[in-house]
Amino acid sequence: MKELSEKIIQYYRERGKRAVFQLGEDSKFIIISQAPGKKVHDTGTPWNDMSGRTLRSWLGVTDDQFYNPRLFSIMPVDFCYPGKGPHGDLPPDKSCADTWHPKILAKMKNNPVKILIGKYAIDYYLGTSQKESLANTVRSYKDYLPACFPLIHPSPRNKKWLTDHPWFLNETVPALKQLIASRL
Repeated sequence: MKELSEKIIQYYRERGKRAVFQLGEDSKFIIISQAPGKKVHDTGTPWNDMSGRTLRSWLGVTDDQFYNPRLFSIMPVDFCYPGKGPHGDLPPDKSCADTWHPKILAKMKNNPVKILIGKYAIDYYLGTSQKESLANTVRSYKDYLPACFPLIHPSPRNKKWLTDHPWFLNETVPALKQLIASRL
């Protein structure tokens, strides 16, 4: 995995970009999300922001556990910050996932659970097997186990979504924590 990680870093460096990810061939889980935000891009540490703190809380893990590649790999749809758009960050470039995800997944030894965070990751991995809405897809997480566990993005921008869907914090997050604990 080290050789592949170095190839990814070099590929993006040659294009003047910074790839932000974490890979371990023995990982029990793979966090798949859209793309690093500006703060994460600047620090080079995945999920090193408010969204990351919320995600670690939902997972029920410490920072040390989360940043241990034997437990968690972090593989965004787009490995680098896509830039700012008129309504937030630009969407991830899915060609990055097309290029790198199959190579990364082929090196994984433990058939890790893919934790799909947000619409872009869910669209990429669940495709036509999604329900009629993001909320219904997330609520139906059991339909996608043991391969995947779909989640909304833990962004502070999703506070209204969380208020409108109280079952997420009351039912889905406890089930996620139980799944994580059972494999750690």
